[in-house]
Amino acid sequence: MTKKYDVYALGNALVDTEIEVSDAFLERMNVGKGVMTLVDEARQAELLTALAEEAEPRKQTSGGSACNTVVATRYFGGTSYYACKVASDATGDIFVNDLTAAGVDTNMNGNRVSGVSGKCLVMLTPDAERTMNTYLGISSEVSVQDLDEAAIADSHYVYLEGYLVSGDSSRAATVKLRQLAEKHGVKTSLTFSDPAMVQFFKDGLIEMLGDGVDLLFCNEAEATSFTDTNSVDEALQALKAVCRSAVITLGARGALVWDGTDTHQIEPVAVDAVDSNGAGDLFAGAFLYAITHGHDFATAGKLASVSSAKLVTRFGPRLPAEDHLDIRKTVLGE
Repeated sequence: MTKKYDVYALGNALVDTEIEVSDAFLERMNVGKGVMTLVDEARQAELLTALAEEAEPRKQTSGGSACNTVVATRYFGGTSYYACKVASDATGDIFVNDLTAAGVDTNMNGNRVSGVSGKCLVMLTPDAERTMNTYLGISSEVSVQDLDEAAIADSHYVYLEGYLVSGDSSRAATVKLRQLAEKHGVKTSLTFSDPAMVQFFKDGLIEMLGDGVDLLFCNEAEATSFTDTNSVDEALQALKAVCRSAVITLGARGALVWDGTDTHQIEPVAVDAVDSNGAGDLFAGAFLYAITHGHDFATAGKLASVSSAKLVTRFGPRLPAEDHLDIRKTVLGE
């Protein structure tokens, strides 16, 4: 069946500011390394002031996990919609303009309310690890009112961002999105997003999963933490109770993909990584593009692996649009 959108996603709308830092800076400022931490506006301002003595920001761009994913799907040649919430401020303008330029439809093209749009400070250490401190701003108020049922029904997949579990309003919106997708026979997918979400909001993630999603994305740490297991294989077996297929990314060791019947080991691509920011988001975007365009899970995993490997060799959470088409041609021959 032909539908308007390959992927309809709901997530936080954030403008990312990337800065290279030392491990010593993270320790001095008491910043937990390698995870996303929610902070208030004052704490983010404190960090930016301290960082002014460390380095200049590398770039500022629209971001948010699910946003990066649907932009990737679009750049590969798919169609996508992003539901979110930004304010009528300069930060919100950056976000909407970037999204529109990428060709992604959104509910934020109309009137936006006053307030402060969400911002994410992405700190990159020499080992290519990314540490995020996020001030959600008005993004924390995303709600069921921001959903478009007609667009949801006209999609092949919906994609739920695990970061939304931290707020009552945003969590309720993801649950409603899953329910609307199920109502209209649209496939459902969810990403755990970050180990901290599993550690502190597991009950909320269980609520978001409901009776199970069609496709679950997670990394090794999230998988073992959620299932309270000690290995990826054990975690995958346990995850089968909450999903009908799954992807577990393993960093430099590739990924494990279960298509509902068979398990596929996705080989890694050896590269010199400088920035892991956005790698999981791109993996999901590439994977969703492939499976919504007639490819099997093993092929989707290969496309996703090659794409994310290329991303970590450069700074920033996204690849240029033209790189996606080059990768698609190389891996898929199309």
